[in-house]
Amino acid sequence: MNHYYKIIKSPVGILTLVTDNKSLTQIGWENPGAAFVPVADAKEDKNHPVLLQAAEELDEYFAGKRKTFTVNVDPEGTEFQKKVWKALLTIPFGKTKTYGDVAALIENPDAVRAVGGAANRNPIPVIIPCHRVIGADGKLVGFGGGLERKEYLLEIEGKKKIPTLWDL
Repeated sequence: MNHYYKIIKSPVGILTLVTDNKSLTQIGWENPGAAFVPVADAKEDKNHPVLLQAAEELDEYFAGKRKTFTVNVDPEGTEFQKKVWKALLTIPFGKTKTYGDVAALIENPDAVRAVGGAANRNPIPVIIPCHRVIGADGKLVGFGGGLERKEYLLEIEGKKKIPTLWDL
């Protein structure tokens, strides 16, 4: 299968968008600590329709003009991870859920830590909104793109400053 990528600038840094020719499969952060592992066979295509749509929708989101995404997504992962990522897609713009809430959504209330692991390995951040998941105490915890980005994304969605672990 062929993969294509496009690199875009955003308020949260350089993003690498990847498609399998039908769906968006990855968004990679520029920082090396993130879960992004580029597809080995990916070729740059600045004009691929899926990547153009994703880039446009992300631009609109960052400009405060978009609350939902319509680009087709198809993240690669385990069945459990896919179940978690599907649940994340149900968290509305401007709302947050705890890892426990997401575990309950997937009908596996004892899987709170596993939900955190799956959220951290989300290959399509922002569009699959793992940034909307917070700790049980309401604080920002764990985010593959870094807590500063998580806070920024929540602020875009109308959340005021939310305390981080450093605010204790």
